[in-house]
Amino acid sequence: MPGDGPDTALQALVATIDYPMFVVTTAAADGERAGCLVGFATQCSLEPARLLVCISKRNHTFRVARRAEVVVVHFLGGGNVDLARLFGENTGDEVDKFARCTWEPGPGGAPIVRDCRGWVAARIIERFDCGDHVAFLLDPVASDARHADDVPLGFQDVRDLDPGHDA
Repeated sequence: MPGDGPDTALQALVATIDYPMFVVTTAAADGERAGCLVGFATQCSLEPARLLVCISKRNHTFRVARRAEVVVVHFLGGGNVDLARLFGENTGDEVDKFARCTWEPGPGGAPIVRDCRGWVAARIIERFDCGDHVAFLLDPVASDARHADDVPLGFQDVRDLDPGHDA
């Protein structure tokens, strides 16, 4: 791609990767709940076990998560397209996503959404600015891997979603 900058080449390359997709939920001390679809997440340490999740600064969930102590990272399976659509195409500024799914309160009041591959509730131990996203370094405190063997939902499965907030 002569003449294109490194950002263009990077976008062309990463657009073909099938990142696993996650739903991240949280609750602030005042009881406000939020959740969003996330594609930027990874395990970042074995000992101690740590996760890193990046949330867009434009996202309602980011505004709640920056006031929260705990988030829940939900691992989505191939059958979770509707859940991905709910948390990816709607904004908490306009829609109560939790009125449209089955959930229960988890650690720190963060919602645990049912019917996914599994989840990890984690204490937020640090936040890092990463440009248009903020990375949350997480220390797991509770988890459920009931359907861990299910096929993960990937980015390519949901790339046609219309984001609930401006990109």
